[in-house]
Amino acid sequence: MEANDLKYFKETLDGMLDDILKKSEATIEDMTESGEVYADPADRATAESDRAFTLRLRDRERKLIKKIQQAVNRIEDGEFGICQECGDDISIARLKARPMTTLCINCKSKQEEDEAVRGD
Repeated sequence: MEANDLKYFKETLDGMLDDILKKSEATIEDMTESGEVYADPADRATAESDRAFTLRLRDRERKLIKKIQQAVNRIEDGEFGICQECGDDISIARLKARPMTTLCINCKSKQEEDEAVRGD
């Protein structure tokens, strides 16, 4: 992979990481500042449901942070863009769609087929 491609993906991954961290900070601020008291139990239930949904999203993003950091490490180690299953290059188009991927499209398709057969 060319140096300008690696630079592009590093900047993309760093931008994704920054976005996730900003959302996390905003969520923390919203939840600590929100001292609302609800007279109506339905309003409270709605607020609790919204809060739980937001926390589930942030938990998924927390897991994504690890994958982003691992991708940045692969850039630094010279392993970025190489399929961890077969060792072939991962296409630029696939990396643009999901820059933290570790599998080429063929290996990912095979993995998904195997999961469907097992019922995962």
